[in-house]
Amino acid sequence: MKEIDVLELKSWRDNNTAHQLVDIREVYEYEAGNLGGEHIPMGEVLDRQSELRRDIPVVLQCRSGGRSAALLTALEGHFQMDNLYNLKGGAQAWSDHVDGSVEVA
Repeated sequence: MKEIDVLELKSWRDNNTAHQLVDIREVYEYEAGNLGGEHIPMGEVLDRQSELRRDIPVVLQCRSGGRSAALLTALEGHFQMDNLYNLKGGAQAWSDHVDGSVEVA
């Protein structure tokens, strides 16, 4: 499984490196605070997998990285996607190390 840490993701964003950030948390978590990624709740991702880009890196993000890691493994297995990255530490790591104003539910 490929992972990216929050400082590398920040660098991608600062440098306009092409990527798709997908927040897989529940609605209440996303509404409490988010990183501006697309919101596709975990329970919907397999049905909505066609919304995931295949031509650029796709970063999956949850609260702490556990749910997104599990989903990444499922997507790789079911859909042979090889452009997926897990955001190590998730939104909590982003709040702790990049932007403390992001609230994490």
